[in-house]
Amino acid sequence: MTNSFSKFDKLHENLKKRHYKTKKEFEKKQLGAVRWLAKRNLSLSDVYQSTAKLLTTGTLAGTMLLSGSVTPPGSLPSRLAQERGLRVRLASMDFHRQLVEELKSLMPDDIGKIKGGQENKICQILEKFFGFGVCANYDGNELNYAYGWMGYEQHLYRYPGDNLEQHDEERTAGIAPGLAAWGFWADNKDSFNQKKYLEEKYYVAVQTLYLPEWPSDYERLYEWYKYRKVVVVNPENGTAVVAIVGDAGPASWTGKQFGGSPELMKALDLHENYQKGKVLLLFVKDPEDKIPLGPIEGLPGPQLAKA
Repeated sequence: MTNSFSKFDKLHENLKKRHYKTKKEFEKKQLGAVRWLAKRNLSLSDVYQSTAKLLTTGTLAGTMLLSGSVTPPGSLPSRLAQERGLRVRLASMDFHRQLVEELKSLMPDDIGKIKGGQENKICQILEKFFGFGVCANYDGNELNYAYGWMGYEQHLYRYPGDNLEQHDEERTAGIAPGLAAWGFWADNKDSFNQKKYLEEKYYVAVQTLYLPEWPSDYERLYEWYKYRKVVVVNPENGTAVVAIVGDAGPASWTGKQFGGSPELMKALDLHENYQKGKVLLLFVKDPEDKIPLGPIEGLPGPQLAKA
């Protein structure tokens, strides 16, 4: 028994040394992440202490389980889940920080379309980070803005009989008085599925009405933009969301060029204070509809948000 515990003490000591070294390396290389934690009143030291404890607990419990000496504590699965969740959050923070750094020198000074060479570089960066193609001009179609102000929108009616109480998040946003540009997502609640649920959850409104070709090519454009997949990027913090075009607007007099669903705006951290911010909005090249909707968290490909 004594030998067994001495091994554990030695392992614990090694882990503490590793934790200290990792902490110093993190503080040196990830200054943006450290500032992000400070902004949210989080302690980097506490985060790393929690990680060290979780790693130690997991390692010790795993060793004892394999040796057959003890029964693992009932809380082990939840602790391992916490450890994994922490690693994911730290990786996500680093992902967002790096994206901000690479976009910084390319962001235009004013809202509007992005110049050709500049647009190509931005799209190449986003494609590298996201793992799928993006563009401002797709099949000859282009919005009046690729970079503009996005405002916080309300929930939309998804099927006849839908109401605010049936929306599970951000209910304080309210629900729009009328239907979306393409009407209900489903004929009834029974035919309302997970795909349609995510489309309303992560929708954007774009100003199709102000397209110069809209009056002469209304029918084609109406169908082309219907639930068209896009990606929205907040260049200030590196957050991004894959969404669909679910509504038209906002009106030009609002001073905003795009609208975002309550959940989308929350994912971009634009849901508080003035509830708006400047974003990049580009089309997603996804002819086979394989790119899932939801926030991109910094893992391989966009991550499907929890329903």
